[in-house]
Amino acid sequence: MFDVGETIVDETRIWSDWADWLGIPRLTFLGALGGIIARGGSHLEVFELFRPGLDIRAELGRRADAGRLDDIGPADLYPDVRSSLAALAGAGFRLGIAGNQPARAGAALLALDLPVEVIGISATWGVSKPDPAFFERIAAELALPAGEIAYVGDRVDNDVEPAVRSGMRAIWIRRGPWAWVQAGRGVPAAAAAAIDSLEELLGLLGGTR
Repeated sequence: MFDVGETIVDETRIWSDWADWLGIPRLTFLGALGGIIARGGSHLEVFELFRPGLDIRAELGRRADAGRLDDIGPADLYPDVRSSLAALAGAGFRLGIAGNQPARAGAALLALDLPVEVIGISATWGVSKPDPAFFERIAAELALPAGEIAYVGDRVDNDVEPAVRSGMRAIWIRRGPWAWVQAGRGVPAAAAAAIDSLEELLGLLGGTR
């Protein structure tokens, strides 16, 4: 099972477009986001920092009217996603995606036509990571015990640690701001393995099935 943001989806375009939309230099906006991540804050705090009182829902509507959608598209996938998932599927692994995303992300992910049998969206499921119920839902969707599931994600707090507490094997991928800010060049103690690319997964999992 794969997380979404910064695991299979590169969110650089989305964050950069928000900076442009709000009239904030990209480096300033992204640097502030990194600082908020470092102190354990919510990513939504970056909007409050630069635009106090901003109504995110209303702003999303204005962006949609202007054709500036946050929807995930094929160009937002990391380059290693399609080939890596195809190789895993070809080797007989069952694959799925489950992450904290708005409801509309479900249709966007489905449209990417990836070789997955489950697409779990927190807004649709009514539960978000790191709630244990989120990982219980993954196991239920796959009809597998947690111990037979590997969860791949970039965040230590939302992916690695709660997946391990649920009984899953957590594989940490070192990319995106959360991974680098939360762990730097270290490896989270709870992670069963650390990778820099999804291309490493087949060799890693193939030897432990």
